[in-house]
Amino acid sequence: MTEQKASGVQYLTVEEGYEGQRIDNFLKARLKGVPKSVIYRILRKGEVRVNKKRVKPEYKLASGDLLRIPPVRYTEKEPEVNTKLNAVIKLEDAILYEDKYLIVMNKPSGMAVHGGSGLKFGVIEAMRQLRPQERHLELVHRLDRDTSGCLMISKRRSVLKSLHEQLRNKTVQKYYWALVDGEWPKHRHKVIEPLKKNQLQSGERVVRVDKKEGKPSETRFKVLEVYDGCTLVQAFPVTGRTHQIRVHTACKGHSIAMDDKYGNEAFDDRMSKLGLKRLFLHAKSLKFMHPVDETTLLVDAPLDEQLENTLKRLK
Repeated sequence: MTEQKASGVQYLTVEEGYEGQRIDNFLKARLKGVPKSVIYRILRKGEVRVNKKRVKPEYKLASGDLLRIPPVRYTEKEPEVNTKLNAVIKLEDAILYEDKYLIVMNKPSGMAVHGGSGLKFGVIEAMRQLRPQERHLELVHRLDRDTSGCLMISKRRSVLKSLHEQLRNKTVQKYYWALVDGEWPKHRHKVIEPLKKNQLQSGERVVRVDKKEGKPSETRFKVLEVYDGCTLVQAFPVTGRTHQIRVHTACKGHSIAMDDKYGNEAFDDRMSKLGLKRLFLHAKSLKFMHPVDETTLLVDAPLDEQLENTLKRLK
């Protein structure tokens, strides 16, 4: 992205890697701290020009486009991430793979992938503070706050686009490990219950099986080990619905250990006595094509100490 400034007005030339992005989303990323209402207002009033013409918010950028962005007054908040916090420092040790294009890390349970909803910061905000020289760090996908394991972060817009395309084409293989209540039937290799996301008055998101209005959803399962009263399964989500693995296991009567939203209280009490205090859902491995050199990458995330100890005690 080349840039010139004149009297507070920014003139940008769109370079390769940004083509195809909507102008409103581009401005949201470019004008950090500016309220969305302000961004849509300057678009509506025609103060943002592309090749000297007014554009609508859904306009998709093309390589070589000349953008005129008007001066916008706003107060940019100081970063609220303390890089000396223990949880932030540990993120460096959680990196499983890194090159100049992307990062794959072993996200800890209990840390959100991004800030919001009362959280000052998440993994992406912390990583931006730890790596200030990397100006284009973006989440490639998400994990629930209580789920640990493989999380991809891109360092370039072109890499983000390539990995998103792989996710859409279902060529990224994500395997999870989950400890579920009871003995999972070995013949049940998949669950295809349709899922609908609901929002409660409190703002909490809850997902339910809904045969009429739910979106098509599929998770494939493989039994890894059977213990007394529970089973370690491998889950492969073919689709990527919110809380998909958690709901697909629970709807079959095999909720995941320590799931405070869809779990079984008696099972959770038993697991708690074994020392398990977190959701036993872990993104164990990722297999995908490197977006630049096109080699196949397989990244494996070790279980944390608490999950490992739980399995040892079950044995």
